[in-house]
Amino acid sequence: MHTLTASGLYLRPFEERDIAAFAAAARESTASVGKWMPWCHAQYSEQEARDWFEVCQQHLLDETAFEFGVFDAAGGELLGGAGLNMINRQHNLCNLGYWVRQSRQRQGVARRVVAVLSAFGFETLAFTRIEIVVAQGNQASERVARASGAQFECVARNRLMIRGEPVAASVFSLVPAGQAGVHPA
Repeated sequence: MHTLTASGLYLRPFEERDIAAFAAAARESTASVGKWMPWCHAQYSEQEARDWFEVCQQHLLDETAFEFGVFDAAGGELLGGAGLNMINRQHNLCNLGYWVRQSRQRQGVARRVVAVLSAFGFETLAFTRIEIVVAQGNQASERVARASGAQFECVARNRLMIRGEPVAASVFSLVPAGQAGVHPA
């Protein structure tokens, strides 16, 4: 089991004991997170959290995604979730996603999460590219991507589905230090 640490944070796979806190964090965050992530809604239940944790556990076993709870290192409070998913081994890349509960936003949590997860992705999982895909209009996530050193590459049309509707998204990328993009001879 992977446990990751960052300044004042630790990330670990979700456990049964996190269900109530996860559901409460989701319900708290509908005005901010829920705008961009439709799973986050005002009636988010503990059963929905349990179901998500089961999916995360299966993905971890299959190594098709690495999803983590984000916790405050001092008090153990659940701050949100983050993961490396949409793994493409053929092209050695993945997506990095994150969310932070509303009461803990604008405290640098997401930026620290991106740093620790990208290091894990490059150093442990040996990816050569990590993408952060942000729905157009999600300025908070765009600020996180830019502050994390991710390079803006393009706006991709119909890149994400939100509430059944295709939306354009900004695509940012991270690559390992020293690998700015090598072209074959």
